[in-house]
This record gives sequence, C-alpha cells and structure tokens, in this order.
Amino acid sequence: MSNNIEALEKTLPAAPMKLVAMESCKDLGQKVNDYLVSFRKDTINEITNSPLYANYKSNSYLVDCSCPRFGSGEAKGILKETIRGTDLFIMTDVCNYSLTYSVNGHLNHMSPDDHYQDLKRIISAATGKAHRINVIMPFLYESRQHKRTKRESLDCALALEELTAMGVENIITFDAHDPRVQNAIPLSGFDSFDPPYQFMKALFKAVPDLIVDKEHLMIISPDEGAMHRAVYFSNVLGVDMGMFYKRRDYSTIVNGKNPIVAHEFLGDDVTGKDVIIVDDMISSGESMLDVAKKLKERGAGRVFVCTTFGLFTEGFDKFDDYYEKGYITKVITTNLTYLPSIVNEKPYFVTADMSKFLALIIDSLNHDVTIGNVLNPTDKIHTLLEKHNIKR
Repeated sequence: MSNNIEALEKTLPAAPMKLVAMESCKDLGQKVNDYLVSFRKDTINEITNSPLYANYKSNSYLVDCSCPRFGSGEAKGILKETIRGTDLFIMTDVCNYSLTYSVNGHLNHMSPDDHYQDLKRIISAATGKAHRINVIMPFLYESRQHKRTKRESLDCALALEELTAMGVENIITFDAHDPRVQNAIPLSGFDSFDPPYQFMKALFKAVPDLIVDKEHLMIISPDEGAMHRAVYFSNVLGVDMGMFYKRRDYSTIVNGKNPIVAHEFLGDDVTGKDVIIVDDMISSGESMLDVAKKLKERGAGRVFVCTTFGLFTEGFDKFDDYYEKGYITKVITTNLTYLPSIVNEKPYFVTADMSKFLALIIDSLNHDVTIGNVLNPTDKIHTLLEKHNIKR
C-alpha cells in the first residue's frame, strides 16, 4: 500500500477526479469516497500550483445524480453538477435487486438490464464533456453469457462494445467469469481484479486459530472453471489442493443450464483437514453446498467458503440448515454486490470489505500510475500470513 501512495505523491493526476455512485451502490460508493478523501488529505505534494491540482483535495468527490422514472417505467439520467474536464468514475452494481420502480402502478424490482440502462443514461447525461469516463462494474454485466454455443446471443461482448462506443475508456471489474471476454474490446482498457488478499484477511480475523500448512489445510476448487483460483491460493499459502468436477445431464436443460448429476472429487485425502472452497460466485448455492457436504462426508474438518459475489438467489434457508448440521463453518464474500441486512445476523457470514482496495484502484488510475502491485497481491498475502502465524 505504501509503495502505491508514494507513487501517487510524485505524479500529477490525469484530470480532476469525480465519482458517480449509482443508486445501486450508494453505500459502497460512500465508503470508497471516504477513503479517497483520507488518501488525499494525507498526501503531501511538492507541486500544488498546477491547474491539474484544482479540487485535488476535497471533502467529497461524489457527484449528485439520479435516474428518475416516469409512470410508464421509462427513465432519464440527470447529473446535477458539472463534470466538464473531469476524470469520471461511475460505479454500478447490476445485481442490486432491492431497488424498485413503478410501471403503470405495478411494482418492479430492478434487474441487471435496468441497472445497465441507467448506467448508459448517466454516461449519456455527461454528453462527452468529461475528460475521461471509467466504469466500475464489480459484477460484470451478463458475464455469465460470455461465450456462444450454437445459436445464442453474446450479451457480455455486446455490452462491452456498446460502452466503449459511448466513450468509456476503462472498464474495471472483479473476478470476471471469463476474463477473455475483453477480447471483444482489444483496444480499450479492461481490468479484472481478484480479492484473495481480502479473503485471507477476513478469514484470519474470523478464524484466528486457522493453521496454514499442508497437514492442516487444503484448498478446494468446486469445479474445473475455478481451478486457476484454487491453484493460486494453494501456491501462495503453500498447501495442497483438490478439485471437484461436475457430471451433468446434457440431454436436458433446467433454468437455462444442464442439471448436475453428481460432483466427483480429485485430490488427496482431506480427513481431519480444514478446507477452503474458492469460487467466483454463489448464485443459488446448491453446487457449493453440495461440495461442502461431500467434503464433510470424506472426513474434512471445518469448511470455509470464499466467494467474490454472494448473490443468494434462493435465500439463506439451506445455508442456515447446512451450518446447523456442521457442513459449513464460515461463508466469506465481498461487499461488491448488494447483500441484504439479514446477513449480519448469520453466525457463519463474514464480509470482506473491498472499499479501500477500490479507492486505491481509482486513485492509481486517476494518476495514470502502474497498478501492478494492486494486480499481484502475493507479497501482501505472505506478509499477512507471517503476522497470522506470529499471533497464533
């Protein structure tokens, strides 16, 4: 962190920074803004008479904006202050289903499509006057529909092309379902960040007695798609890994996908070992919970689930049940997408706060400095591991 701050102190910003936190991520946006204010309040700059330092230190970088709806359900984006010449960062959470609007008297919950349209409305309201537009979309819109099989749409690629056509220069996301989707916009900025450091920090705080070595801990990939995450975790922590692969019934389609027949395990004996299951998201949670149960049946100790996005599309009942039965011990997920307040009442739930990390990314991009240290958290995890071992 200190290396990044030092680099920022020696570099001019690309343009005055402004932050738009869409209604879908007001809370996260406020936290990010508070960190940005804190960073810049503590920064000492030798050259402050440059016009690029206008409004460099501020009590708030947030832009007042809204997307009001007409009775028919149509909407418009409004920026209530000037953003001319600014480095504009727009944050949106396309998974926030808690927001509603009225259509001819009927209550509608906002879908990812609605949030994406509102994002485009705010970009349109900027009318090309910003120096640069950057979109921060933690859960990449339509990222689960990232490849084509037979006659299917390519929704994520289309969205990326549409945003760049509207003047967006950088798209920042987290744990993209398939980062290769950036090939749709090869000449534009696209960064997908992973939160392994934040996972481990939250896990060590929640489980101070966790022993990190080959005899006591194992990393598990719940399927072949999450292998790269598990490989990274196992290498950086110096422990073994295992994986499950899904046997599917390809003769039928249920809810848009082929149903899973069984989870088959590949790896060493897990008997008596704590295990960390790493994946990009929990949707309904069926697959993740099935893997946890299978591990407990194989004699595993405590089961910790680390996932970037906790969508919980079918609620928490099954998670409560599996926790009571001892199949899961902790579920760690980030605050990058909407989480209902009820999660705070769950004894197994741990939130990995990403606001400081996001603020550092924004500040680095605004100064056009390298984000290599941010992209590669290996050294930070090793330092964290050393501190954890000393405390334990």
